[in-house]
Amino acid sequence: MKTKAAIQTAPNAPLELVELEVPDPEAGQVSIKLLSSGICHSQLHNMESPGMPRPMVLGHEGTGIVTGVGRGVTHVKEGDHAIVTWVPRTPIRGRQNPVTSGVTYREELVHGNVYTWGEDVLLSGEYVIPISHDDPTDVSCLVGCAVLTGAGAILNTAKVRPGDSVAVFGVGGVGLCAVGMASILEAYPIIAVDLKDDKLEFAKEFGATHVVNASRTDPVEAIQEITNGGVDFALDAIGLKVTNEQILPSTRGGGPGADNHGGMAILIGLPGWDITVDSRLFVSHQRQYRGSLGATYPEKDFPMFLRWHREGKFPLDKLVTRRYRLEDINDACEALRSGEILGRAIIEY
Repeated sequence: MKTKAAIQTAPNAPLELVELEVPDPEAGQVSIKLLSSGICHSQLHNMESPGMPRPMVLGHEGTGIVTGVGRGVTHVKEGDHAIVTWVPRTPIRGRQNPVTSGVTYREELVHGNVYTWGEDVLLSGEYVIPISHDDPTDVSCLVGCAVLTGAGAILNTAKVRPGDSVAVFGVGGVGLCAVGMASILEAYPIIAVDLKDDKLEFAKEFGATHVVNASRTDPVEAIQEITNGGVDFALDAIGLKVTNEQILPSTRGGGPGADNHGGMAILIGLPGWDITVDSRLFVSHQRQYRGSLGATYPEKDFPMFLRWHREGKFPLDKLVTRRYRLEDINDACEALRSGEILGRAIIEY
């Protein structure tokens, strides 16, 4: 089968819309006709990386209709609606090994475990989660990355409980999902930190109770003042060196004794290589610093997120603020790169 998709052939080069050759699914594989895809900032990092093999397909959150299943696939069938994600159904230890699916461009294998910036996708069934035909086929694509990353960090990494205090640095698509989940779980206060007032105002619509513009005030000092000592959980949904270093001192301190722990800093934005953290924040106050890498159980959590959307608790339609065609993918990436997009942008096929 021939299909149209966006590929990159060199680092920092614009994406090219080309024709790919998609073979029939082999054992364990699934083919999907995509209906929508999210546009995630982590894909911009991949496009800039000289270490990524090319030609490279991109995108890792999408919704579509199953068009074929390979031998051994039993959890989906042809005609099912499904989400394509980057978090496998079966947990693995360590980093995922890059694989090729068999899709080719000019008889050369294209690289990428998962891709959703294309009309048809072939991938391992491990990255395909069935959803109800009653669920929307446009905004549901965001569950495949933005929601599972931001909401999952709050729900499954932090395990936030009612009354816990939360600060989220960076309220793009992932950060807004973290804010929204913290609100559902009745955290208080929920502090949104960003550099732009329009993003901070938008965060209030997802449950932020306080906002801090870090371009005008020191966010660590502001958070310490709002909470009288620091939050229980501070999350970095950006991944810059400065925010990597700000989240730990934004948490509350603990002290000597068993279970006298301080707050937890959680890094969910792709980090830089080097950060500096005062070791006394760990030892003297028993604070914790950890990462959260797609902390979700896809088969259990995806239906729950979508049910909350139907109930109006998790407004995915509000999260989507721009819609593009595949032909406009370079414009979409540039808008994301320049900070023009509130919430999340999607491609509709």
